[in-house]
Amino acid sequence: MISQQQSKSFISALGVDVGSKRIGLAGCDGTGLIATGITTIERKSFVEDVEKIQQIVNERQVQILVVGLPYSMDGTIGFQARHVQKFAARLADALKLPLEYMDERLTSYQAEQLIIAENRSPSRNKGLIDRKAAALILQQWLDARRSSVQRSVAFTDE
Repeated sequence: MISQQQSKSFISALGVDVGSKRIGLAGCDGTGLIATGITTIERKSFVEDVEKIQQIVNERQVQILVVGLPYSMDGTIGFQARHVQKFAARLADALKLPLEYMDERLTSYQAEQLIIAENRSPSRNKGLIDRKAAALILQQWLDARRSSVQRSVAFTDE
């Protein structure tokens, strides 16, 4: 039997790593525990990008977009982050989905290190880096969400 609190934790989210050339996408399992890379879209036009993402949203019954926001190392929102915010807001509007941001500092570096650990060439696997970065972004969001659900359950049980 699934409790009311547990049922709230089931979600279909789409992790999005927005770059100037590619968009990495990641999804999660039905329990909202594990994020995995889905695909990388080579950017063409906004309309084409939305069409490709819409297919994935429909297939996976996505309920929310989780977009990595590239804060500067000092925590401020710089030029690139503003571009990502603008794109993400347009994307969420076009897909009619809610949007949340996650700090994506160093996720591309982490993804690159994972690829190196797999004895693969990062320079030959740019799309894979974007997918893995999207999965890292989504995993951070899932972990934070699960942590807040567990805290709220602990408070209601006391």
